[in-house]
Amino acid sequence: MGIYFNPGNEAFRKDAKSEIYIDKTGLINVTNKLLNEEKNCISVSHARRFGKSQAARMLKSYYSRGCDSKELFSNLEISKSENFETHLNKYNTIHLDISSFEDDYKENIIEKIKEHLFAEIKAVYPDVDYSASTASVLNNVYLKTVSDEMPYGIKFVIIIDEWDCIIRNYSDSPELVHKYMKFLHALFKSEESKSFLGFGYITGIMPIKKIKNESALNNFMEYTMISSRDITEYYGFTEKEVDDLCERYDMSSESVKAWYNGYLINGKHMYNPNSVVSAVKWHSLESYWKNTSSFESINTFITLNFDGLKEAVIAMLNDQKVRVNVTKFQNDLSMINSKDDALTALIHLGYLGYDAERGKAFIPNYEVKTAFQSALETGSWKDIADTLSRCEDLLWATIDGEADKVAEIIEIAHETYSSILKYNDENAMSCAITMAYFTAPAYYQVIRELPSGKGFADIVMIPRAEAGNKPAMIIELKYDKDADAAINQIKEKRYSGALKGYKNEILLVGINYNKDKHHECVIESITPEW
Repeated sequence: MGIYFNPGNEAFRKDAKSEIYIDKTGLINVTNKLLNEEKNCISVSHARRFGKSQAARMLKSYYSRGCDSKELFSNLEISKSENFETHLNKYNTIHLDISSFEDDYKENIIEKIKEHLFAEIKAVYPDVDYSASTASVLNNVYLKTVSDEMPYGIKFVIIIDEWDCIIRNYSDSPELVHKYMKFLHALFKSEESKSFLGFGYITGIMPIKKIKNESALNNFMEYTMISSRDITEYYGFTEKEVDDLCERYDMSSESVKAWYNGYLINGKHMYNPNSVVSAVKWHSLESYWKNTSSFESINTFITLNFDGLKEAVIAMLNDQKVRVNVTKFQNDLSMINSKDDALTALIHLGYLGYDAERGKAFIPNYEVKTAFQSALETGSWKDIADTLSRCEDLLWATIDGEADKVAEIIEIAHETYSSILKYNDENAMSCAITMAYFTAPAYYQVIRELPSGKGFADIVMIPRAEAGNKPAMIIELKYDKDADAAINQIKEKRYSGALKGYKNEILLVGINYNKDKHHECVIESITPEW
């Protein structure tokens, strides 16, 4: 048993025995069908914390001849397959995490990878010429396993995690990138690999980019955040899996969905598993993802000076979808040349969702919204950052009945967003209000244009189960009238009916602004008598 060649199953054993484990071994049914086929290489490029590395640990534990994993998989989904034992621990398996070599060896990455890998293979197959090319070494090892009893020999399964970190981090070192691509070519696309390779699996953040004349990976089937087809459910958590966890840990599935749902991949709603596990385990809804290494990319991309980008970002922060052409992106974070490139990069990084049917991008959930907020507060959009920083003050001022302070903060917010989106009507005011109450979804279900009584309430905020003793709110907006008229409309049209059954305090919030852009607010508290 080695670390890189025929590794053991200890890492996946920890995964499978952990307090929260969702069985994704059905993926092995997909990969088994590719073994020894002509198209036998797949690339999975998903955002960080979406289960790519756990899947790599699972695959190496299943295929590696360096361990006995029958008992480990015996109670998991794959054990129900007819060919469960056909491929179990039957392959010479190579598993490399390129990022671990990058940390230690930098410019000597390729040499060190081969040095460590060949040392382990040599311990098992000593009489092979290890001074030969990589492809020749692996092919000669394979030929050693061919016999009358095993006419097809023992093929290789090659698993590479974080394969693209060299491409992403060393774009200014073309010689290193070229050497790395030659190494990958030897593993996956050389003439010899057609003989020794049973299956190839690589994971990364970005889809594969063809680098000038390099074509080492153009034989891979690609699965991305835009389309992952038949393997979608094996990366991230499905809605049913999240519902089951919420029931098990006695959490509101509605609140968990508001915080973490939203990635729409091939028609399936997917959740970031790291965030969901952290939320249910600690029984706390908060952002568990914004400290990933790709976080700084948000601010880098959204503040680029491309026509329409700022407007698109503000629209998405306001829960709208914006059209994006994802086909022109070169799959290279160093080559962002347009609004569409910037938005597509954020889709691949997991900071935007993508509706493939409509061709539109959107911010998937409240957790990601908080990441955008944090990025903007440290970036160059000072007007937006200043407005967002007041959101929590606005919410508490409303709860505390400080009408003048509410009017003041909303006036600043309205002016800020008006200068970007150029609106001046009640609907636009509603957008500005939604943005002004940016942090409210942490505590409330926020509904715009909710049917109620004799009309539609402009904005209704219903406290979440985890919100504590916060009041519900009904917000009515008026233009060039007065705030009292807004309160009267709430009462006359019985908008409070939207909260029928709600027994705690309800705040009626009337907001008016006039032609001079002056805002006023009236807040009235009622206790419902249902």
